[in-house]
Amino acid sequence: MSAFRPGLVPTLVVLALLPVLVGLGFWQLGRAEQKRSLLNVYAEREVEAPVPAGQLLEVQADPAYRRVHLHGHFDGQHSILLDSRMRDGKAGVELLQPFLDESSGHWWLVNRGWLPWPDRRVPASFDTPAHTLDLTAWVYIAPGASFLLRADAPDGDFPRLLNSAEPAHLWQQLARAGYPHELRLEPGPASYRVDWPLVPLGPEKHLGYAVQWFALATALIALYLYFGWHRHNKKEKPHGRRHGSTRHV
Repeated sequence: MSAFRPGLVPTLVVLALLPVLVGLGFWQLGRAEQKRSLLNVYAEREVEAPVPAGQLLEVQADPAYRRVHLHGHFDGQHSILLDSRMRDGKAGVELLQPFLDESSGHWWLVNRGWLPWPDRRVPASFDTPAHTLDLTAWVYIAPGASFLLRADAPDGDFPRLLNSAEPAHLWQQLARAGYPHELRLEPGPASYRVDWPLVPLGPEKHLGYAVQWFALATALIALYLYFGWHRHNKKEKPHGRRHGSTRHV
């Protein structure tokens, strides 16, 4: 049987890359399970009746996807536009506005949905209801978003065009008592397009990525084994031919 001699450098490369590839594969499996759990939680809470805003304030653990009923009015002077939101291949923004719930006395940052913004030379157009509203929304907690609205950002310049927003920082800027998570509005008179994907990538996407990482790890091992034996055999063959020619002379 041929000797296995892969060499020092290939061995070091495999020892460095293999744990990374396998680790990424299991990390994607973990992400798939997390997304599956989130979807299960949403499915359960989607059918639950909305709770009053004051009752939601008492929920300390796992408020994600809980439905809430609000009664009050919007503050249209401090609007936030979330940029780079696409729907059906069209560019647009999501509109977030503070909402004062009269029953709890708290402010809530409500995402009213997506609206098109085809021409950046023209300000995005939206309306803010001036009358008192009864709204139903649900709690959205962004998974690991990089918040760009900082507590020390300068005042003014509303509406603000951002990539993401942290409600707690906004309330600190405005010196208001507000809920620390975004609410996403359900379809109604104050909503725009509210068909958000629950998760950016579904469990099946993460499973696909996991298969790719494990396939790369398998290919790395196969190449390592192949060249380990092939390299040795290439060295042995020239020696065998020289020996045979000498014997016939």
